[in-house]
Amino acid sequence: MSASELRDKTPDQLREELENLKKEAFNLRFQQATGQLENTSAMRTARRGAARVKTILNEKAAAAAKSE
Repeated sequence: MSASELRDKTPDQLREELENLKKEAFNLRFQQATGQLENTSAMRTARRGAARVKTILNEKAAAAAKSE
C-alpha cells in the first residue's frame, strides 16, 4: 500500500493495518524458520509496510500536537 493511500486513512485504521502487517511479518518469520518460505522478498515488503504505517502515524500525531 502506498503512502498516499495510507495518509487518507484514520489513525484507528492505520493501527489496524499495522497490526495486520506485524502478524504477517511474524507468520513469514515462522515460515522461514521452518523452511517453508517460498517468497523471501515478502518479509522485506511486510517490514517496510509496517515502517511506512508507523511513520505516517507519527506524522499525524505530530500534526495533531502542533495544531493544539
